[in-house]
Amino acid sequence: MRLVVFMPLDFIMTSHTTDKVQARGIALLPLIVFLAIFLGSGIYHSIIGTEFAFYQMKAPVAALPAIMLAILMYRGQLNTAVETFLSGARHANLILMFMVFMLAGAFASVTSAIGSVDATVQFGLSIIPAEFVLPMLFVISAFIATAMGTSMGTIAACAPIAFGFANATDIATAYAIGAVVGGAMFGDNLSMISDTTIAATRSLNVELRDKFRVNIWIAVPASISTLLFYIFNSHNAQHISHSQYNLWLVLPYLAVFLLAFSRLHVLAVLCIGIILSVVMGVWIQPDFGLHQINESIYSGFVGMFEVALLSMFLGGLSAMLQKEGGLEWLIQRIYRLTALFKVGRERAGEIGISILVVVSNLFVANNTVAIILSGDMARGVAQEYGVNPKRAAALMDIFSCVVQGLIPYGAQLLLACSIAKISPIELMGNVYYCWIIAIFAILAIIFRYPRLKATA
Repeated sequence: MRLVVFMPLDFIMTSHTTDKVQARGIALLPLIVFLAIFLGSGIYHSIIGTEFAFYQMKAPVAALPAIMLAILMYRGQLNTAVETFLSGARHANLILMFMVFMLAGAFASVTSAIGSVDATVQFGLSIIPAEFVLPMLFVISAFIATAMGTSMGTIAACAPIAFGFANATDIATAYAIGAVVGGAMFGDNLSMISDTTIAATRSLNVELRDKFRVNIWIAVPASISTLLFYIFNSHNAQHISHSQYNLWLVLPYLAVFLLAFSRLHVLAVLCIGIILSVVMGVWIQPDFGLHQINESIYSGFVGMFEVALLSMFLGGLSAMLQKEGGLEWLIQRIYRLTALFKVGRERAGEIGISILVVVSNLFVANNTVAIILSGDMARGVAQEYGVNPKRAAALMDIFSCVVQGLIPYGAQLLLACSIAKISPIELMGNVYYCWIIAIFAILAIIFRYPRLKATA
């Protein structure tokens, strides 16, 4: 994934050389408090029938008690605790993520204001049968994410289009957005320039191409199964006659799609998309002046502020948990758990590695960071249990992307839901690709496929 999305290479290269900290399970308490408040509030309001149940408690507000508790529990001076939190919150990775959120919001807002979303949807309806809308959304998202190496940039570009298709057809919004998130996670997992790929291969000391060769045997069957699922479950989709549209308004999205394959940085791609949208708006709509441009861009910023702030809060909290030994404690316990599996040494090792990255991802809500944090321990498990490092790297990447594409407090679902105005809990059950590839990955462990040479 690049960020929650990108993780700087210098951080990846140096993370394994940091001093070991004393493992402490109690250090995980602040994050548990956050999850209890955020998820507990949503579940409670769902039970009593409140509309938009998971929006009643704002996630950044739920994070504040957890941050305060982490600072109070910190073993050291108060000023040092605050600095530790700030060092995590202001990491270049998170600043970059903040910028992606802001620019993605601006791009979505401007394109909506000038009519690009409606034009793109009408263009799609004119050439794509209704039963193929979901497969198309999944394939396009997968291509963009594979080319860019970022799930976040992909969701920012494709979610508004998916939302438009959902509004123009009888396809549920959660289905359409779920197809985009699933395709984004496919590319995040397989892309050769994704930071999850880089982190996993560095952790296990394998070549990118070797990890890819294992990964593709699991990801491609899962993606084909997902496409078949969408096709067979969309055959009754209502046909909607398309209305007139201006083809020029499709250009901003087409440009973003093509620039994704140029390997330009995601920030550059989004900036170009915004500029092109503004130019199209001024050219086609004479009343789209400076005031409208200003309002559209700023409203996009405002719409993304909550998720951007939450990401920085969780980044700071994660830094404190790591410093206090909470994540180290967690990883050690999972390492011991592998000894309990009676399924053969290699299978037990692969199960242990998978659980390592899954639980780490649940606690840090960042798949790249989860791979880095569990990398040393995963390498040790692989050596002790005779797990082929190529398989270990692929499984780490797969399960980290599965979790990141499903957790309701992860950046991907929060971004998609901010665009589509739906609940993350509602969306997580509709990201079918992540559920399907999880099943295929488990089957790969059970049946030991793809088979690799012992000396590989």
